[in-house]
Amino acid sequence: MEYTFDEVMKYIEEEDARFIRLAFRDAFGIQKNIAVMPGEMKKAFEYGIPINARKIAGFEDCPYASLYLHPDSSTLSVLPWRPDHGKVLRMLCDLYTADGKAYESDTRIMLKKAVSKAREAGVVFRFGTEAEFYLFKKDDEGMPTKIPYDEAGYMDIAPLDKCENVRREIGLTIEQMGLTPERSHHESGPGQNEVDFHYGKPLKAADQMTTFKMVVSTVADRYGLTADFSPMPLPGQPGNGYHINLYAVDQEGRDVAKQAAAGVIDKIREITIFLNPTDASYARLGNNSAPDRINWSASSESELMYIETYQGRTRAELRSPDASSNPYLVYTLLIHAGLYGIENGIELPLEPDDKAALLPSSRKEAGRLARKSEFVKNIIPEGIIREYTKS
Repeated sequence: MEYTFDEVMKYIEEEDARFIRLAFRDAFGIQKNIAVMPGEMKKAFEYGIPINARKIAGFEDCPYASLYLHPDSSTLSVLPWRPDHGKVLRMLCDLYTADGKAYESDTRIMLKKAVSKAREAGVVFRFGTEAEFYLFKKDDEGMPTKIPYDEAGYMDIAPLDKCENVRREIGLTIEQMGLTPERSHHESGPGQNEVDFHYGKPLKAADQMTTFKMVVSTVADRYGLTADFSPMPLPGQPGNGYHINLYAVDQEGRDVAKQAAAGVIDKIREITIFLNPTDASYARLGNNSAPDRINWSASSESELMYIETYQGRTRAELRSPDASSNPYLVYTLLIHAGLYGIENGIELPLEPDDKAALLPSSRKEAGRLARKSEFVKNIIPEGIIREYTKS
């Protein structure tokens, strides 16, 4: 729900808020923010708050010295871990130029444009997420280690599962910020956890993932731990996946998720660098249950895509991404690939076999495929492609 400036100011007064964090993200999805006092909010709503654009990762070649943060009032929330007196609020922002135009390399803006394109095509997308992370101990000086918080395994319970209370506080904190976690459990690796979110509109799902990672890191720190979302935190142990559940219906209410999934499968090699942007991403693929082949199944959850139809609704679970990716960019590409599949009537390939094509096996290979892709070039600005694909 969007709020007017007057409603926001009333909320600030009622909550006794002293600082408002205006948050945005760099090209790689890393959250940044600048804190302003309540007296600056009128300026923020009318003109935006300036930042040095060229100091932001991925925006180094920005033609503008400054970009302007315009808050999205629908994302207004209290940061629950800050003091009750003199509270801190947070709003996510979009980036605009000095002449009031949306900045084309802002990935949140890209996602909004993708959603608009889907709307014009009469297609509604929803995304749900399943994100994994490790909890590690800190040393006596408070520095992160690679010592897992426990030695529990898949869906174990206390006392083996020492992470239970941390996950509980993560869930409660996220709820306080107006988001809706669906379920959580201990994952297969020692100290590894998973929290899942119910499906939602693309922009909300991306905002939710951004907030979730912030909350997990903050709560872990309060427990004297460090959270690690990286693809392969521990050699020989399961990696961290960021599984994405895709749902799609057309304007007549028909389920078109299978055609959308077929479009994603068709374009997956070209977009993998954005779903798996680090060198470590490719150490995860093909290990344990992480996919390395371009296949799908309705009966197994180890392929690239698991496609399930339940009570008339199809869920296509994409299992290759990891949380080092930028959710705004990931959902942008999945929407475009899904529309490609729907509009061209692409059918899913035959059930998987051992001869299925492989995903890129390295960041270098994935980058080369993206640079050659006309599909990618028509969606992602050249500067962002260059940042993701450079050696």
